Amino acid sequence: MLPPQSPDPQLRALAPALRQARAANSVAFALQGFFLAVILTELPQVKERFALTDGLIVALVAIISLLAGVGSVTAERLALRWSSRTALRIGLGLIAVAGVAIAAAPNKILLFVALAVYGVAVGIVDAGTNMQAVFIQHGYGRFVLSSFYAAWSAGSIVGALFVSASEALDVPVWGAVLIAAALVLAGCLGAGPRLLGTDEAEAGPAEHEPTSAVPVRIFLLFGVVIALAFAIDLAVGNWSALYLKDELLSSSTLAALALAAYQGASLLGRLTGDLWVRRFGPRAVVRAAAAVGSIGLVIVVAAPGPIAAILGFLIAGIGLPVIAPLCFSEAGQLTSGRDLDALIARLNLFNYAGTLVGGAVVGGIADAANLRAGFAIPLALAVVLIGFARIFHTRNGASTSAAAAAAEPA
Repeated sequence: MLPPQSPDPQLRALAPALRQARAANSVAFALQGFFLAVILTELPQVKERFALTDGLIVALVAIISLLAGVGSVTAERLALRWSSRTALRIGLGLIAVAGVAIAAAPNKILLFVALAVYGVAVGIVDAGTNMQAVFIQHGYGRFVLSSFYAAWSAGSIVGALFVSASEALDVPVWGAVLIAAALVLAGCLGAGPRLLGTDEAEAGPAEHEPTSAVPVRIFLLFGVVIALAFAIDLAVGNWSALYLKDELLSSSTLAALALAAYQGASLLGRLTGDLWVRRFGPRAVVRAAAAVGSIGLVIVVAAPGPIAAILGFLIAGIGLPVIAPLCFSEAGQLTSGRDLDALIARLNLFNYAGTLVGGAVVGGIADAANLRAGFAIPLALAVVLIGFARIFHTRNGASTSAAAAAAEPA
């Protein structure tokens, strides 16, 4: 259980820069969510265009997840060498480059190369945005991190609706991806300079290994929760459209709305998440979020048709997406400076362990059986998350130490 967040005096003194950085980092989160949604909801069309099998898609998801882990480690090195701002701007630029390459790919080989570049870029941006978010939260001295993930959800909704509109207007896949890449580049150029730089965030050298100052059990427990949360999130992102189209026989336009429904609900949950955490404490919020998410995924697995499945994804999205930002928020209170950059980057690696489960394992079950059976995996993970709520502090978190929380069984 962690003590209440208190303002960082150095960042608090830079209130105007802090507000600008919060807006800029929200843009970065939104761009990441937007482009990822474009790629995922175009997946059925890409599958048809390049004659990809479900097994090959599973392999691609696994490889991209591993490369995203490489990107997270790269972000740590870039942040320690320069700043998290530099790392994040490089990552967004790489996403734009990868988008152009994906749009222009004439064959499978070049498509796979472009997706590999995109995988590395995703890891850099994921780590960079979370580094910035935790530093900004330190400046505010209260829970605000969920609002950044709300921006991610908003971007994802726009991306899914963008693909749905492109399908309705018969815009080719390459054209939609190229437009999306251009928007990412424009957003990067506009928001990048307003992020927190070294003087505002990473002032001071790292004095020790970032995990040496943090109890290993706490680090691993938060990492496991992050992995479980992202496994569910990526399962929905990777497979919801294909589930509706291939298993429930919906149109491509309707299939894209599954992710939009999930992200629409997650936007509401994340916009209000900081308020609920400040009122009830992280432990109660995580427990309720996991329970609501479990109910939604039961509906998804049992859905007789696409409308019921969309409703299930919507209910799941109300709760589950608030859990991951709370992990970074809680862990971010354990250190500061450049040590914090490294800690967040290393915690972010659990994101991609979760991606392997949510993408590759669910996809592997889908390839062997069907996607209905595949979605039983995220349902089971959501139930497990209910038990992990105990590692988060309660509303009266000042009364118990983090070590005591770590001593409780997960």
